[in-house]
Amino acid sequence: VELFGDEIESLVRFDSLTGKKQMSYQHFVIYPASHYVAPAEHIPETLSLIREELRERLEDLNAQNKILEAQRLLQRTEYDLEMIEQTGSCSGIENYSRIIDRRAAGTPPATLLNYFPDDSLIFVDESHMTLPQLRAMYKGDFSRKSTLVEHGFRLPSAIDNRPLQFPEFCLFPQRMIYLSATPGDYELEQTEGQVAELVVRPTGLLEPIIEIRPVLGQVDDILHEIRLRAGRNERVLITTLTKRMAEDLTEYYDDLDVRVRYMHSDVDVVERTKILHDLRAGEFDVLVGINLLREGLDLPEVSLVGIFDADKEGFLRSVRSLIQTCGRASRNANGRVIMYADKITASIQITLDLTDSRRKKQEAYNKKHGIVPKTIFRKIAPSFAPVELNDMLESDSYAAEETPVYETVINMEEKIAEFEEEMHEAAESLEFERAAELRDRIAELREKIEKD
Repeated sequence: VELFGDEIESLVRFDSLTGKKQMSYQHFVIYPASHYVAPAEHIPETLSLIREELRERLEDLNAQNKILEAQRLLQRTEYDLEMIEQTGSCSGIENYSRIIDRRAAGTPPATLLNYFPDDSLIFVDESHMTLPQLRAMYKGDFSRKSTLVEHGFRLPSAIDNRPLQFPEFCLFPQRMIYLSATPGDYELEQTEGQVAELVVRPTGLLEPIIEIRPVLGQVDDILHEIRLRAGRNERVLITTLTKRMAEDLTEYYDDLDVRVRYMHSDVDVVERTKILHDLRAGEFDVLVGINLLREGLDLPEVSLVGIFDADKEGFLRSVRSLIQTCGRASRNANGRVIMYADKITASIQITLDLTDSRRKKQEAYNKKHGIVPKTIFRKIAPSFAPVELNDMLESDSYAAEETPVYETVINMEEKIAEFEEEMHEAAESLEFERAAELRDRIAELREKIEKD
């Protein structure tokens, strides 16, 4: 933006690196980073309402002898008020959204659902996980905001910048279809048992065969199965009960020259994506995990799922967990599940019965329509995981290279002149790291000339 006094003279897009102009504009729309921007005509009243709440909150904190919290809140809020007054916005303005929207305390904020017509149809995928997450969103946000308010970082009205509570979500009139291989109790209650089963697959794939084997020797027993699958260019998933066991198992198999990795909650999201990509691409054969190897993973190359300690009843070995974990092997025509258990628990029995029932329906449908089960062949999308810093340094670092030996002083002086020219060009292009590397090269050569 080029100005002449207080008037805009021109609007230009330019290259931030070179400064060269690329395009001129007659007009250009700049959107705020947040949609919470106070309209100019509402700012005076908004500031007045915020100051009124601030005064009441400061009285409350001082009455509790929370001097530090009161001072922190006063300083933070006064700064925000000044920014709103001058610019119409401030950092974290969404925390004042209840006041800006003129909502009553405790009322829900507007969401995308408010813009849906009453006859909308909403599909809730993996509802057994999605609906509990909807409940948890409000509770987690409330816990965090309450701490901020208690310690003087925010005004109490910030709590009303929140997700919908689950009862508020349910008040919307839209019709909903819950999708899940293992629907939760809430979905079953709401539908009054009217469940439409979608059992058959277009590919004709069947539910995997489930085999029960004793827990004793489970680590070495599945090793033979792993080698068979690796020889057929297929993949294996193994679920354990603890992070420690997942890591120890990975280390043990790695020592036996098995191409294996582990994945649990301590592995960040980007790394998880890369691990799953590498598994499909054949970079390794076995993935060990805990609770992440469940719904949402579409891995057609996986033909075997091993479930260690399947008879240890609990969240990780509940009916829903077992069914979802077994489902990871249902994308492959050779899909098989091995449960390691010394006793048949209620969860295992229900899983066996349900899987067997679905498999019989699928076999009957395939026989009737002449369908031969085929493994899904899906293109492996490129990984978008960032290049590791070490890889970047190995490919681009000049400082890591050894300084070449120049036979004569004349050759070294010529090289210095060449490096100086490159250094100035790099500096002009704002490639300061490259310029610094060339500077160090020049210093080394000059030091060598002085010694000679």
